[in-house]
Amino acid sequence: MTTNRIALLGLFLLTMGWLWYPYFSQPSTSQNNTQDVIAKPDYIATELQQTIYNETGVRSHTVTAKKMELYQELGFSHFEAPVFTLYNGTMNWKITAKEATLYENNTLILEGDVVAKNLTDKAMITHINADHIRVEITKRLMQSEQPVEIIGPDLMITGRGLFADLNTDVIELINHTRTVYYDQ
Repeated sequence: MTTNRIALLGLFLLTMGWLWYPYFSQPSTSQNNTQDVIAKPDYIATELQQTIYNETGVRSHTVTAKKMELYQELGFSHFEAPVFTLYNGTMNWKITAKEATLYENNTLILEGDVVAKNLTDKAMITHINADHIRVEITKRLMQSEQPVEIIGPDLMITGRGLFADLNTDVIELINHTRTVYYDQ
């Protein structure tokens, strides 16, 4: 090799090293163990107590929760340990769960140890147990595709899937598994 070629190669290597130096001198990025946050709530309420009225001024439902997070841009609110009470004249229901999500269209998804208790005296069905229930608040409809347990003073019905019209207290079990009648 001639000295010109060696000098040219040395100049080329120095130039490349100078150009690439900022890239190699940056500190290595380590993996963060913190969870990636998709969205942050617009506000958080603790020990929430709220009463909602319909257009005519009649009480529609009440909500209490240990914690509520509102995600306005995403269009939902998330509740921890919620208690929703739906009012419809004399046919009122109290629904509790470990957590719930309320969407802008008044669709409520309750998950984890869901208990819907009928507040009507001497009703044939006193409460419904499930792990997942969907409630259309304005239409007063309750649905589930999961296993459910319907309990009354004299009976216990188990099955999978539920459709309940809380306006008329008509409850349909989609896939009936077992019914037990108690002697009193």
